[in-house]
This record gives sequence, structure tokens and C-alpha cells, in this order.
Amino acid sequence: MVDPLDASMGGQLRRLRRQRGLSLQEVAARAQLSLGFLSQIERGLSSPTLRDLIRVAEALEATLAQLLEPVQPAAEPAGPVVRVAQRRDVAFHQGISKQALTPPGAPGLTLYLVTLEPGARTGEGLYAHAGQEAGMVLQGRLLLTVDRTDHWLNEGDSFGFPSTVPHGFANAAAGVTRVLWSNATLPGPADA
Repeated sequence: MVDPLDASMGGQLRRLRRQRGLSLQEVAARAQLSLGFLSQIERGLSSPTLRDLIRVAEALEATLAQLLEPVQPAAEPAGPVVRVAQRRDVAFHQGISKQALTPPGAPGLTLYLVTLEPGARTGEGLYAHAGQEAGMVLQGRLLLTVDRTDHWLNEGDSFGFPSTVPHGFANAAAGVTRVLWSNATLPGPADA
């Protein structure tokens, strides 16, 4: 059975790849993944690791947020407001759900509600990507690892760091942990 989040992310990957005029073989080679595995990801048949997603995003010269943004029609005309019922689920990691709180296509900044089930973590290794991150723990306890240093955050604690620094996170509470999390894409020299 195909997981809806895997199907959404796979469809977005395929759309971005086709927009860029790249073949499956080209993206697989650039991302250092097997052709069969990349094909399964596009069809929603495999759940890639976060590290695999970062490699694919880099191969497509896209941001991780672009790769994970679901393709779905808006219930209302695009505007500055996102209603609770319009929040978009973003594929992430098993046991961790992300809801996009900012309007689709908003340049530069995306705000998420990240929910971590008990025992959920981003994986054994750390990852990095372009941009800047910040957030605040709304409920529970978060173990945030930035550049191999562990930080234990309680409700109300906040954080911020460059996304290029290797990082990862895990639920450090017995129950659910919720974090208001922002990702910002910093303008490059050509954008300034």
C-alpha cells in the first residue's frame, strides 16, 4: 500500500525533475542513489531517509522545502492567510509530521508545526542544507543536536542556527513533542 505522504513527495520529486528536463538516470547519478530506488521514491513505493532527500534536492538544484511541498490545489485563492483546515502536510521522517503554516510559494520563509511521536528522531546521522532555522518548543521536550553538541529544550525554550551546520533532533519526552519551526532560505549573491 502506498503511503499518502510518500506519494505526495514522490509526485513533487517527479514534477521538479521534469521541470528541469532531467532523466531519472541523471538525478540518480547526481544523488548517488540507484536508479531503481529513485524510481520507487517517485512512485511513492519507498520512504527515503532525510539524507537521501537532501541528496536528491541538491541533485535537482532545489531546496528541501521545494522537494517536500505537496502538490495540491488551494481551497481558497492564494493570499496571506492559511486556515487550520488548509494546512499542508509535508512528508518528513517516520514518527515526525510537519504541517506548513505559511502560504504555498511564500518566498524565503516557511513556518511549520512539527509533531514528534514518542521515540521519534531524524535518524542516526546529522544532516545539513542551505538556509537558516529557528523555533520554539510548544509542548514536550526536544533533543536538538547542532554540530555534534546536544541541547535539551523544554516547553518555551527556543533555538536558531544556520542550516548548513550538521544537525538532527529527537523527541526527548515520554509523550508527544510539538515545535514551532521556521526554515528560511537566505538570498544568494545574485539575489541581493
